[in-house]
Amino acid sequence: MDVKTLCLGVLSLGDATGYEIRKQFVEGPFSHFYDAGYGSIYPALGRLLSEGLVSVQEMFQDGRPDKKIYSLTDQGLAVFKTALTEPPVRDKIRSEHVARLFFAEHVDDAVLASIYDSYLNEIREMSGQIRAAKAADTPISQRFTMGLGLAFYDVAEKYLEDNRDEFLKSMSDEHAASEGNELKIEVGNDD
Repeated sequence: MDVKTLCLGVLSLGDATGYEIRKQFVEGPFSHFYDAGYGSIYPALGRLLSEGLVSVQEMFQDGRPDKKIYSLTDQGLAVFKTALTEPPVRDKIRSEHVARLFFAEHVDDAVLASIYDSYLNEIREMSGQIRAAKAADTPISQRFTMGLGLAFYDVAEKYLEDNRDEFLKSMSDEHAASEGNELKIEVGNDD
């Protein structure tokens, strides 16, 4: 799903500024399964506006730029509903932490432990955010996706906890073994 469609989706929940839309991807209900930055949100809103899929109301703010509040039009809602019926592309996990762990043999032991622990803490943080946001009055579809997110994070957290010491020790042993096998070139005399 592209950012334009996601902006339509966020606006289907209610009117919002670009800042408020971004906040939904940082700490709101989308934070555990999608990321969108200002650099993609504002251009998407501009295209949606020019296509008549959203409208905008400017609100005067004293001493600051006017606030633009975007609303979904009937045409925008129809386009969003149609987009939801299109087959989704295959999910891919995109993780800077996983990429670094994949190449762990090239990382110093202390740095590797830091990366590992950072990832574990991030997973705990995301799990906590979802638990905090999962209120009883949240629509069932959102509670379901939050529950799915929690299931992923809970399994990942358990896996990382259960395998931390063994993984880091194995990598440390591998680093030590590779250091012992480094080719040493000595400059010798011409005897």
